[in-house]
Amino acid sequence: MTRPYRAILQLFRSRLIWADAVLLRRAGAVALLVLAGFLAVRADPAAGHTPVLVATRDLPPGQVLGEGDLRVAARETATLPAGVVREAARLRGATLAGALAAGEIVTEVRVVGPRLAAVAAQSADARIVPIRLADNAVAEILRAGDRVDVVAGEDSGGGGRPARLLAADAAVVLVSGTENSRGRTDRIVLVALDSRRAAAVAAASLRTALTVVFH
Repeated sequence: MTRPYRAILQLFRSRLIWADAVLLRRAGAVALLVLAGFLAVRADPAAGHTPVLVATRDLPPGQVLGEGDLRVAARETATLPAGVVREAARLRGATLAGALAAGEIVTEVRVVGPRLAAVAAQSADARIVPIRLADNAVAEILRAGDRVDVVAGEDSGGGGRPARLLAADAAVVLVSGTENSRGRTDRIVLVALDSRRAAAVAAASLRTALTVVFH
């Protein structure tokens, strides 16, 4: 074989070796990417797990939690949200402030209680006050999360005081209702306020009609 042909053959072999090496590197890179993606979506079997309470089925707002509404399930400790409730006794008889999906973890802010009050009113000493509005139709259109001003209506009698603002920027946390003897639904509105204004609203609700002004 002549020298030029040998040189061409050697060059051809060199290119094949180089192409094989590039192909192997690319195949290795693809394999590593696939492995990384698999590990990212796969639960870590070595991760610590914690037993928590989750909903056994879809639960509506206002649901009073009973024995069949919750079950214990293990969840990865590192992924748990703040305020997880682990003791069933703490939730028995509690009222849901919002809907809960089947399998969803129950936290302190999902039920009516001190933690929900503090978050909703942005006050460490917040309280939740139930009020019955003078116009039930107004309560019908209220929703959890609404911000309202609570207003006392004019007192009856000749010497009564005019309408006045009792509390500004109250947070509605739940609107619940029960059917009365006439087949109508009486609505109770739960609002979160700091302790001072909560006491004022609670006291006023015993002697005068209340309404709210939407923000």
